[in-house]
Amino acid sequence: MTPDRSPATPTGTTPGPVPDATPGPTPGPAPGPVPGAAPPRLLVLRALGLGDLLAGVPALRGLRRAYPRHDIVLAAPAGLAPVAEATGAVDRLLPAAAPGRAVPRSLDWSGPPPDIAVDLHGNGPPSHRLLMALRPTRLLAFAHPGTPEVDGPPWYPEEHERDRWCRLLRAYGIDADPGDVHLPRPGTASPAPGAVVLHPGAGSPARRWPVERYAAVATELRARGFRVVVTGGADEDDLVARLAEEAGLPDTDVFGGGLPYDRLAALVAGARVVISGDTGIAHLAVAHATRSVTLFGPVAPSRWGPPPDPRHRALWYGPEGDPHGSRTDPALLRITPGDVLDAVAALPGARHP
Repeated sequence: MTPDRSPATPTGTTPGPVPDATPGPTPGPAPGPVPGAAPPRLLVLRALGLGDLLAGVPALRGLRRAYPRHDIVLAAPAGLAPVAEATGAVDRLLPAAAPGRAVPRSLDWSGPPPDIAVDLHGNGPPSHRLLMALRPTRLLAFAHPGTPEVDGPPWYPEEHERDRWCRLLRAYGIDADPGDVHLPRPGTASPAPGAVVLHPGAGSPARRWPVERYAAVATELRARGFRVVVTGGADEDDLVARLAEEAGLPDTDVFGGGLPYDRLAALVAGARVVISGDTGIAHLAVAHATRSVTLFGPVAPSRWGPPPDPRHRALWYGPEGDPHGSRTDPALLRITPGDVLDAVAALPGARHP
């Protein structure tokens, strides 16, 4: 799904940081704090989207437990600062992004080199070299033949994203639980409590189920007595407007323009069900333990799907295809409105409005 990244074990005692400069996965004791000194800094690179950050929460929390005295800095898009704060694992965000979900060309890092740098962005030389340019005392990353100096564990392309980053940390003696995904309930009130939330957008056309099918689902759910609302990103107003028009939704049930994170999180946390493709809002539903039906294609849920939980249904027929394609993937087109309605009815507590 990404050019230079790809993504279970109970949490237990976690060893401290390794003070030597060798980039291998040999753990060691944590040095004690120096009175009056600034805290050591740990830099994590994950300059991707909302869903990517939420899939990385288990790894971030593993780092937080392993390095409680470190100042943990996350290099990620500036708009994700509220999400990073909600994880409880990040002290501050360093704005970083690049077009097309690529590796940023540089990081606006100031002061001494980071004591530890962690590559949660990908497994290729671009992200490795971006972090190595900061001369960290230690780099935690997957191995790649293009950067033989990085002595990390192997990368498995078909691995689930949450499992992948937890395995990376375990290779360095840091425990992380891929099931540690939940965020605290938002303090903001939901703008549509108890509604079914439909989100037709996604990062590429290949992952967008047709608007007319979302409209068919919305029409039937409203006939059954559910309140249905639609959301979309800042650049998805056309999709939102088309869906609202075809389903006959009132203006009060249309949330376009890209809701601020606090309102989006409140909407999702207070929803009866979230229905979407494989995109950030699906991960947000998981984070808030909200019932969800996620439509997968062209990438399988075995790599990006929700954890095993009766509250979440992943619809998938396969086969896998190009996640960056310019048209809706054939695997996604195999999912019908009837499939989605059946999945909603099968969710515990979601059969009746």
